[in-house]
Amino acid sequence: MLFTDGRYFLQASRQMDSNWTLMKWGLPDVPSWQEYLTKNLSAKSRIGFDPNLISIGDANDLEKDLKERESVLVPTSNLVDKVWGNDRPPRPSNEVFILEEKYSGKSSKDKIAQLREELEKKKASATVISQLDEIAWLFNLRGSDIPYNPVFFAYAAVSKSSAALFIDEKKLNKEARDALSADGVEIKPYESVVEHLRANPLCADTEKVLVGKRTSLAIISAVGKDKTIVERAPVTDSKSIKNETEIEGFRQSHIRDGAALAKYFSWLEKQLQAGATINESEGADQLEHYRKQLDLFMGLSFPTISSTGPNGAIIHYQPDPKNCDTIQKDALYLCDSGAQFKDGTTDVTRTWHFGEPKAEEVRAFTRVLQGHISIDTAIIPPETTGFTIDAFARRALWQDGLDYRHGTGHGVGHFLNVHEGPQGIGKRIAYNDSHLKEGMTLSNEPGYYADGKYGIRIESIVVVKKAETPNRFGDVDYLGFERVTMCPIHRKLIDKSLLNPEELKWVNAYHKEVLDKVGPLLDSKHEDDIRAKAWLERECKPL
Repeated sequence: MLFTDGRYFLQASRQMDSNWTLMKWGLPDVPSWQEYLTKNLSAKSRIGFDPNLISIGDANDLEKDLKERESVLVPTSNLVDKVWGNDRPPRPSNEVFILEEKYSGKSSKDKIAQLREELEKKKASATVISQLDEIAWLFNLRGSDIPYNPVFFAYAAVSKSSAALFIDEKKLNKEARDALSADGVEIKPYESVVEHLRANPLCADTEKVLVGKRTSLAIISAVGKDKTIVERAPVTDSKSIKNETEIEGFRQSHIRDGAALAKYFSWLEKQLQAGATINESEGADQLEHYRKQLDLFMGLSFPTISSTGPNGAIIHYQPDPKNCDTIQKDALYLCDSGAQFKDGTTDVTRTWHFGEPKAEEVRAFTRVLQGHISIDTAIIPPETTGFTIDAFARRALWQDGLDYRHGTGHGVGHFLNVHEGPQGIGKRIAYNDSHLKEGMTLSNEPGYYADGKYGIRIESIVVVKKAETPNRFGDVDYLGFERVTMCPIHRKLIDKSLLNPEELKWVNAYHKEVLDKVGPLLDSKHEDDIRAKAWLERECKPL
């Protein structure tokens, strides 16, 4: 059985053979994998699991439900690894390097000091960190062990008086080793983390170690389950709230990214109108080619979703270079892409039609646009969650009996994972666990997907900011959003008759901002710039 949510229903049904059963989690009467396990196993069962791969949160929930059936979890070695054997590729050992403070905006030393202050507030004497992006953020280090994510395999432990990084030391370049030494961070072997924590307690028996809910049961067991406080890790929250340097980096990286997008979409339009044959993978490669020319480019932030016609309805589609469709001039083209820069991470989706779109497609696109505008222009009181405002993005679609099976927004890291928690916007109750706070970065990406026909999504990155309001009820500052993505929204697909005056004003103001910020980057006499500038001026004309 494969349990997955609405993002992968269509993709999974295409890729799985008859040996598999697809469990469409989130639909009525479809259980989660945890619910299925506890309700369908015989009483007094023993369920083996790899403690390195199950979080303390999931383990606690399962143990509670299994107890009612007199069943238990039994830690085992990983049976898949045993079958995999020598065919398993070695763990990556790529270089780990320093992210300079001119990009991070805060020294690692100051971040560690802040973490210790937070631990004291929570009456904890130490913490163990296992989330890779949190470790990278805390020590101002970046790597490339996982494709598209500038992180590296490591664990970290921080107490009142010590800090340790568990990592394969040969991966650290000299500057990284020197910086860690200067900050008083000990370097210990990656593979020794469980043994070390078990043999070297982080605190006295009467004190507590704080661990995040996603920490593996193996780490919890090494520390001692009775010695842990399990809650959202302080680094999770600190990382999610960007400082002024990081926010400015988001602005600048998205402007540069906008120039690459203008070059690509104008190039693709010209090729298709000339009758050229361009497949989805070739289109993605061309976009990457333009991004590679940008300052501070470090790689893509995820595989480009370059999808024509029906493939656009596969929410996380990825074209196979050896077997993918040709981009059709007379079909909707959905392109979701992003890049990693030293000063920020981008993630942008735009939907285009290079021929004459159908009325159905234009209406659906406009409804998606209205939802996008609704989030972008929202003013919210403090302590509002993404769960609370998700309906803003769906209201216009609901008027036409339409919807989409994914969240409206995810957090975005700063030269880190393109998907970051705890912030987000969506219908799942988990989105109610975190308030939106000034400095958080999120995507704003409503969509609509007609299975077997087309997909539509409009995605920009926004920064939560203090809003200017005529009043301050409750003597508090209200919040709004600053958009940083700079790419036109296809005018041809907008039905002006559906827009109210404020929505029309928003579209024109956004396009003027895009032209003003991206246009100057396309002022050279190079053919790509000349073509892209003319395309940008046309696409940014007022409606």
